[in-house]
Amino acid sequence: MLNLIYIRIANAGATAVAAIATLALIGFVSTNAGAADAAPLGSSSQNAAALEASQSGDAALQAGVESDPLAPFNEAMFTFNLKLDDYVLHPAASGYAKIAPVPVREAVGRFFDNVLVIPRFANNLLQLRVPEAGGEVARFGINTTVGVLGFFDPAKNWFGLQEHDDDFGLTIRYYNVPTGPYLVLPFFGPSTIGDAVGLAADGAMDPLAYFVPWWISLSRGAGQRIGQAINYRSLHLNMFEEADRYAVDLYGAVQDAYSQTRANRVKALKSKE
Repeated sequence: MLNLIYIRIANAGATAVAAIATLALIGFVSTNAGAADAAPLGSSSQNAAALEASQSGDAALQAGVESDPLAPFNEAMFTFNLKLDDYVLHPAASGYAKIAPVPVREAVGRFFDNVLVIPRFANNLLQLRVPEAGGEVARFGINTTVGVLGFFDPAKNWFGLQEHDDDFGLTIRYYNVPTGPYLVLPFFGPSTIGDAVGLAADGAMDPLAYFVPWWISLSRGAGQRIGQAINYRSLHLNMFEEADRYAVDLYGAVQDAYSQTRANRVKALKSKE
């Protein structure tokens, strides 16, 4: 159970806190916002192996742990993100959960996931995983039409087309490009220098930003991020509370979970070559 909590914090927290970033930027720049992708304190859900690695001395898993020369900054940002969750995101998600049943919130999550097809398609293509990239296009077409804008997933349920989640941070890791030290981003959560660059690259793949005025693109992105974050958090209301109960060092556990999960995801990609 604790390992599952770490997985959700390290992967999904970034998506959740991204919406708070949008809210904060709206208030800071002329009461304005912007956000990039991640999956919903570290974009969207890591690590059954973290505790096992520390207990068994598994060298391969331990190699996935990032260096942390920026620890003072990272710890401050980690605390900052947790406070934002405590005072903004969790209360909003709790209220939303009271009025929207779980199936509705799950359908909304599928809708947001469907919208983010371009980074998945592009990064699969950049890794020369052409069948997976084509599968993302097929999934988007089926789910947008038959699946009513993505609220349902007939591509998977009827045709067996699985989602191939990917991002630019994984792409550069796939090609063995060093990603630099561990970095906790304010609002977005666990990352590395390279993964932060990847976050920006994935955000730049939003086609709307190139065809409409910046303030329209910014407003639409803000609304999308806020909705995505609140919806995700509403489905995982006890995520941080249970982690706090079990973890001796929550910061370190999330760091290990994030680092090892990213390493394991790249390993899984390469195993499919």
